[in-house]
Amino acid sequence: MKTGIVKFFNTEKGFGFITDSETKEDIFVHKTGLKQNVRENDEVEFEVERGQKGLNAVNVTRVNH
Repeated sequence: MKTGIVKFFNTEKGFGFITDSETKEDIFVHKTGLKQNVRENDEVEFEVERGQKGLNAVNVTRVNH
C-alpha cells in the first residue's frame, strides 16, 4: 500500500487528487475508488491502477493516528 495526503477533493463532483508521500506525484482519485469518505489534508493509504487517462488511486482508506 502507498501512503499520501489528499491534496484536493470535490465532494459534489466526486473526484480529487492524492499526493503520493514517496514520489510527490499527484494521483487522480474518483469516489468509486474510496472505501470511506475523505477530506482535504487527510492522510490515506491506497493502491494505484492505470486508468484510461493515467494513474488512479483505488482502495483508498484514511490512516488513523
